[in-house]
Amino acid sequence: MRGIGQLLIWLWCLTATSSWAAHGISLDGQVKYPPGFAGFDYTSPQAVKGGTLVLHDIGSFDKLNPFTLKGEAPLGLEALVFEPLAVASLDEPFSQYGLLASDIEVAADRKSVTFTLDPRARFSSGDQVRAEDVVYTLETLKSGKAHPFMNSYYQDIERAEALAPDKVRFHFARVNRELHMIAGQIRIMSKKFYEKHGFAAESGKDLVPPLASGPYVIDKVDLGRTITYKRNPDYWAIDHPTRRGMYNYDEIVVKYYKDQTVALEAFKAGEFDFISVNIAKQWARDMEGKRFSDGTVRKKTFPHGNNAGIQGFVMNTRRPLFADRKVRQALGLALDFEWTNKSLFHQQYTRSTSFFSNSPLAARGLPEGRELSLLEPFRDTLPGEVFTTPLSPPSTEGDGLRRNLLAARNLLTEAGWRVVDGRLVDGRGEPFVFDILLVSPAFERVMAAYVKNLEKLGIRAEYRVVDMALYSERVKNFDFDMIVSTFGQSQSPGNEQRNYWHSAAASQPGSQNYAGVASTAVDALVEKIIYATTREELTAACRALDRVLWYGYYLVPNWYLPVHRIGYHDKFLAPETLPVYYDPFQLLMTWWLKP
Repeated sequence: MRGIGQLLIWLWCLTATSSWAAHGISLDGQVKYPPGFAGFDYTSPQAVKGGTLVLHDIGSFDKLNPFTLKGEAPLGLEALVFEPLAVASLDEPFSQYGLLASDIEVAADRKSVTFTLDPRARFSSGDQVRAEDVVYTLETLKSGKAHPFMNSYYQDIERAEALAPDKVRFHFARVNRELHMIAGQIRIMSKKFYEKHGFAAESGKDLVPPLASGPYVIDKVDLGRTITYKRNPDYWAIDHPTRRGMYNYDEIVVKYYKDQTVALEAFKAGEFDFISVNIAKQWARDMEGKRFSDGTVRKKTFPHGNNAGIQGFVMNTRRPLFADRKVRQALGLALDFEWTNKSLFHQQYTRSTSFFSNSPLAARGLPEGRELSLLEPFRDTLPGEVFTTPLSPPSTEGDGLRRNLLAARNLLTEAGWRVVDGRLVDGRGEPFVFDILLVSPAFERVMAAYVKNLEKLGIRAEYRVVDMALYSERVKNFDFDMIVSTFGQSQSPGNEQRNYWHSAAASQPGSQNYAGVASTAVDALVEKIIYATTREELTAACRALDRVLWYGYYLVPNWYLPVHRIGYHDKFLAPETLPVYYDPFQLLMTWWLKP
């Protein structure tokens, strides 16, 4: 029996005639865990607290506020120090359970949600978390002080209202099936603290260790090099069901390294304890030796059910060079995935065939039914392939690369380019030259092969690695020709799609619309995703958007893995059950150190 909370949610979805209150909420009316549950299934009651966990990150950090645009915050700051009103479970696709909020009440008309705060909830100062803190948080995140993504993501949360010291109501501008979930995700800040110290990234103010309600507080900072989090001995939610068996380390230290190659060598030398590997060569060839063979250091793949989204070589269409769709399509034909996967990746990867790879939301076959009806109003403005051709990346099997390069040359000719003395030039004689901005040296070998193929078309592309701080600033301000980027997707896409693809984000510094997508059809389909009322409507909208983005050729599709590749020193114990939808950091927070 799943409890009265689930029953109330189910009845609400069917009738929508009265408000309901529950310990947990979801998008589809189903919650796995009943009121009073002991803990998540992917945690263990045998977990013990203690010891020091040492982690790593690449690059540097220069601020202690994770909610601003300027600068880089350290790994773990948001997850370890700040807490949301409700916590997503990692074995359900779209459910949350109250943390700072002990009760969640969604209005019958779905135009508001009311959170009753847990009377035990405390900031690390001992001050109670109150409704005024929640109101302050929303107002601040929607202001010009915070990262622009926040205002976009919380756009339809009109305002927050303190009904009582322990009760706050979020009012919605429109009905949106996920807004009550989005409201629950907001990590709450202390009004008292930030009014005293200031919020915006101003000199000095941003380096004050923040005060929040999470399981850890900042203990030591060596700016840009290391940060140490200490478990709050008075943490208010240590026995809360959404926290039980988690965050088991007394101390978490994060060390910073220049690049992934240096970091891996440091890991093997024992400088830190855990590493998620995203370079195939490192996994296949570099993680070996006596310490691996004797079990002192372990490497293991962990399956997951995550929507893989898409990774690709993103072209900045703000640049005139990439404004023509035919040019972008041609550049995609120059990638030899089959050779790259065999020669560089040890056949570890699967080619992306969708912007929602590894997910039922990926477009399949040709559009029909509800999906087709969403696309029809834009038929005259969309490429014909959206309606006639299933999504499929170009293959280079057999003599495929030669065939693809010939097709690319024809596309470039149609776009007004021609080869003169081995160089591709436009009608004014200007050469086709662009830069590829990288942040990881590991991608240089991938780009070397790609650039060589581009040379066969007369294109001169140069790739270079820059440090993390410079890379971050240039990407935030769209100061690049091409980058490698990943667009992660959840099991239930929603408001974040505005940040990825909507034309309003194309000119907003700090957005993830790196390609500069500005399309009426895309804008409309993003809105259809956000305001879908059923899973069927959401699926149709995602698949329709998938087709439009795919045949817009905004990026060269890359590859994905349905597993996490993780290396760790043999000092951990872990629950028997894995989560389903998770990242490596979330997994690690369910482990504990051996006594």
